[in-house]
Amino acid sequence: MKAFLKKEWMEWSRTGRILILLLIFSLFGVMNPALTKLTPWLIEALSESLADTGLAITSVKIDAMTSWTQFYKNIPIGLLVFLLLGSGSFTAEYQKGTLVPVVTKGLSRRKILSAKSLMLYLMWTVLYVLCFGITFIYNAYFWDNSIVSHFAFAVLFTWLFGIWTISLLIFFSSVVESSTEVLLGTGGVVAGAYVLHMFPKLSTFLPVRLMDGMSLLQDIRQPADYYISMAVAAVMIFSFMILATVCFDRKYL
Repeated sequence: MKAFLKKEWMEWSRTGRILILLLIFSLFGVMNPALTKLTPWLIEALSESLADTGLAITSVKIDAMTSWTQFYKNIPIGLLVFLLLGSGSFTAEYQKGTLVPVVTKGLSRRKILSAKSLMLYLMWTVLYVLCFGITFIYNAYFWDNSIVSHFAFAVLFTWLFGIWTISLLIFFSSVVESSTEVLLGTGGVVAGAYVLHMFPKLSTFLPVRLMDGMSLLQDIRQPADYYISMAVAAVMIFSFMILATVCFDRKYL
């Protein structure tokens, strides 16, 4: 398994996926406070151009909350890019037939699945912490992070949603043959969850509620409002990994 983890790391590095993701998540981390800092200047520039049309734009107060709003707008895009680049983690091996030699030589399929899954989970965690960390440091320097409420819970819940989504990716990767099918399956489940989230009686039980971190930061909701969604997400992650293990054990390589 250590050898396969090393192989996964080399593959992510040589294909440039790690560099691309590091640049994107770092860029998002810088953009969150940068856009917030530039907002007054942009509004001032717009007010001059719109003055002749009779539209008046008032001044806007910016603080750390404004920057965290940008964070929660950008992190879903970062997760989407991560899924796009990670969707071929399994399927590329199927198409190239590179898993056949290692399996015939005795490497356990479960160790292959574990290594690939661990790499995906670790990569998401590192990238998420990187984006969050950059935003946090700039916000602390320019403004004051203490104005937000339930900060740790908001950060944890968003990270857990990413883990839930990746578990979907792993499950579909153990079932279908192409990265397109993996993305369609993962995207279909997530989109369906968002549709169901529009029904108030169901929203409490859906993992997509975990992405509503701004309600926590603004003290509109309390951490207890997310506990059911967190428990459902955890059970689903465990279930998807069990199903992925069963399917991968029986999959024709």
